[in-house]
Amino acid sequence: MAKILKKEQWSENVFMMQVHAPDIAKNRKPGNFIILRINDKGERIPLTIADANTEDGSIMLVTQKIGLSTGKLMDLNVGEDILDVIGPLGQPTHIEKHDGLVVCIAGGVGTAPMHPIVEAHHKMGNKVIVILGARDKSLIIMEEMMKKISDEIIVCTDNGSYGEKGLVTDMLTKVYDRGEKISEVIAIGPAIMMKFVCLLSKKYELKTTVSLNPIMIDGTGMCGCCRVLVNGETKFACVDGPEFDGHAIDFDLLLKRQAMYKEQEHQCKVGLH
Repeated sequence: MAKILKKEQWSENVFMMQVHAPDIAKNRKPGNFIILRINDKGERIPLTIADANTEDGSIMLVTQKIGLSTGKLMDLNVGEDILDVIGPLGQPTHIEKHDGLVVCIAGGVGTAPMHPIVEAHHKMGNKVIVILGARDKSLIIMEEMMKKISDEIIVCTDNGSYGEKGLVTDMLTKVYDRGEKISEVIAIGPAIMMKFVCLLSKKYELKTTVSLNPIMIDGTGMCGCCRVLVNGETKFACVDGPEFDGHAIDFDLLLKRQAMYKEQEHQCKVGLH
């Protein structure tokens, strides 16, 4: 059992929860995730650890309400228990000292898994520029938290409702055109966003890391739903990742596989109402 210590609604469908999980809070590393089950009949939900507090033994989970299970999770309130919270899981992010800057690009709720990565690079002494992008202002999250651990933050929205109007790729081009040395680009967000970031960074010959946590399901490699081709070899995001060389991923195949169960997902959403 893991008790919910705090809950906040950050936008129409995005919620933050702080959950009591002291062992996970103590041992988590950037890039790690957890698997939770709401009850004994619930499906396994993989969520990245957005932050942790070893003093009160809590971990921060940020969830977008997109289906039946996440809807049920968001219906829980402070003081209630989640049946299972298992972790930390996954391969941690590789953090090293860079001569140039690190550009961290987060789309929507991808900001949550990006937060501990930015924090780790900041502690390593790397110069970090964070690009936060979303469709509109309501989907920009954790901006103030990111400001505390980055050298510069650039916010953009597709419709211009907040920050600069444009896509994250437009902002990456602006940073590149300054002539600064970029040692690494890290991108986390919707698969289509990561694909176009990688296409652009490959053109600029920039090392690029992406996180495929959005495609995970059971978190153990048994279901096979998060399999992806990396340099032509089958990998599983949950056990081999979730982070990979973005230039080595077959994003077209990944996007096709993500679209396979849209009708079933729609039926689950209808079931929420």
